[in-house]
Amino acid sequence: MVTTRLLLCVLTAVAAVGMSAAIPTRALAQKDYTPPVGPTPRTASGKVDFSGVWTKAYVPDMTKDGKDQKGAGELPFTPWGAEDWKKYDAAEGDYTGACLPFGMTRAINTPEPMQIMQSDKYFAFLFEQNSWFTVVPIDARKHGNGIPTWFGDSVGHWEGDTLVIDTVNFNDLTRLDTVGHPHSDQLHLVQRFSRPDLGHIAYEVTVDDPKTFTRTWKNTRTFTLRADWEMMEYSCEENNKSLWEGRIKPPKQKQ
Repeated sequence: MVTTRLLLCVLTAVAAVGMSAAIPTRALAQKDYTPPVGPTPRTASGKVDFSGVWTKAYVPDMTKDGKDQKGAGELPFTPWGAEDWKKYDAAEGDYTGACLPFGMTRAINTPEPMQIMQSDKYFAFLFEQNSWFTVVPIDARKHGNGIPTWFGDSVGHWEGDTLVIDTVNFNDLTRLDTVGHPHSDQLHLVQRFSRPDLGHIAYEVTVDDPKTFTRTWKNTRTFTLRADWEMMEYSCEENNKSLWEGRIKPPKQKQ
């Protein structure tokens, strides 16, 4: 398992500077893996319980979904969005090469596992990628008035058995995915989580960013429960020799 993880670190770094590769991950162990079977688990209060360690589909390009990597083609860019996408070049300083936070969508898109911890009041994403985490209140409160952040300001509410997480107040320093599709600080994400059975989460994200896109658009995929896995430490900074030795450029500062 450790060997697979080390290989993943190398290949993920390669992808971050714009080179295409078929990314083998710890999820390769899923070839003969059967997720646990059973009914949808619930908390003591009766809500659907999403707790567990999940393997996520690797979605480097959000024009495609996480099921079969087929999609409807290019995103509906505004002129501003199209120009930003046209001039993007990961080799000229993608922020992930400096171990900066991926942002919400790009963290969800990574092939590394994700653990969810849930109470009646909070829903926590624990990303194995760079050991990041973000905690979401799910008690139907309103958004705060904080400063823009890498992962945004998230609040959650229930629509029946579906948990809806609404996120705004992003900075404009991240990209939506590995290939570099852009967004602005007007980005608004709506993530919907449902759990049809013990072994799976059905996930849908709606992207709304009127500066970057002419309309909203969606991306879907399925997460699979890995009851046999525990989260591992991931330190980008410790092994990021390509940045320190100059093979990856540091990100450019926005003016």
